[in-house]
Amino acid sequence: MRDAWLFATGTLTAVRVPAPSVVDRRVAGLGMALAPLAALPLAVAAAALVVLAGWIDLPPLATAYAVVLALALGTRAFHWDGLADTADGLTASYSPARSLEVMRTGPVGPAGVVAVVLVASLQAAGLQAVLRHEDAWWVVGLLVCVSRASLALACVRGVPAARPDGLGATCIGAVPVLGAIATLVLAAVAVTLAGRGLDAPWSLLLGLVAMVGVVLALLLRCVRRLGGITGDVLGAAVEVSFAVLVLAAATA
Repeated sequence: MRDAWLFATGTLTAVRVPAPSVVDRRVAGLGMALAPLAALPLAVAAAALVVLAGWIDLPPLATAYAVVLALALGTRAFHWDGLADTADGLTASYSPARSLEVMRTGPVGPAGVVAVVLVASLQAAGLQAVLRHEDAWWVVGLLVCVSRASLALACVRGVPAARPDGLGATCIGAVPVLGAIATLVLAAVAVTLAGRGLDAPWSLLLGLVAMVGVVLALLLRCVRRLGGITGDVLGAAVEVSFAVLVLAAATA
């Protein structure tokens, strides 16, 4: 458990933690299941930023972009890099090998730029609406954590890795089905609580369902197109999931 926690925290956040004593598929799988809890430092930072912005009367849109920036810094833009590489790979040559090479070594292309700008803008737009609620600070923190539940889904057993090397290969397919289900159940509890904070619990539950659907569609597309998924796809899943959740919260 300790190694899994250290692995998840050190990989998914910029928080400095000791290196795990061992990183195997069991540790990696448990780490991906614990990803929502490992994101707690990011959630606290986002919530604190919302509170601070309220004290200084920062406009909601500026606060929203500040939260997006803080989350990017808190992950070393790791997930955004994955989103850009995934978009470039899926729009590159129809050869899986060529697409994987683009994802591994290529600079960010037009598709990657558009994907990052669009998803970041959707996150900020959703956050702007959420920030008008009195309890926005802790709702935003919860949604940051819930968005990381997508990693347990993306790494569940049965999902193939597109290539045998890389950090993603250790995680992909390493989460037991029961572990992924448990993570999603806890995510459902969290979004229900967040929904109550916004007086619209069904909006957030539907948002979680939409998040699962979007992640499954992304996985299916990548498996068909690339023969499996990579660590870049995991990063893309996180950022797209957060966008879906905040947009669902914006409807409250």
